[in-house]
Amino acid sequence: MSTQATQRATVRGTGAVDVRGPRFGAAVTSVVLAVVLITGSAWLLAAQTLVFALGAALGVARSPYGRLFQAVVRPRLGPVERTEDPAPPRFAQTVGLVFAAIGLVGYVAGPLWLGMAATGLALAAAFLNAAFGYCLGCETYVLLLRATR
Repeated sequence: MSTQATQRATVRGTGAVDVRGPRFGAAVTSVVLAVVLITGSAWLLAAQTLVFALGAALGVARSPYGRLFQAVVRPRLGPVERTEDPAPPRFAQTVGLVFAAIGLVGYVAGPLWLGMAATGLALAAAFLNAAFGYCLGCETYVLLLRATR
């Protein structure tokens, strides 16, 4: 990986991610999940489930929304002021994956209320991060980490 690509994936080689990246991803996720709830599109929810899976497997900086942030949004912003450990957002992507997968089962196989409820919960969590910078999955990660020590 080139030095420039490494700096885009992480902040100055520290492994930390720019906090604006996951928040941008949460904003896009909020829009996608809202459209799923409005349209009932299982295909769109399947696409979002894939995005969550890639974020959980590769990390938020290398997820589709992370790459979009790095290529289009980050060059237009000022310098990085705050970074975070990539593990909590990655855990949050895993939690999002679980809720999206449950939602997908509900939309495809039923019951529909299960799909709507799981999608709604994932939307609520994504919106909290996008609007207020409060990552519910990240906070859960920290609590679990403290509980296991």
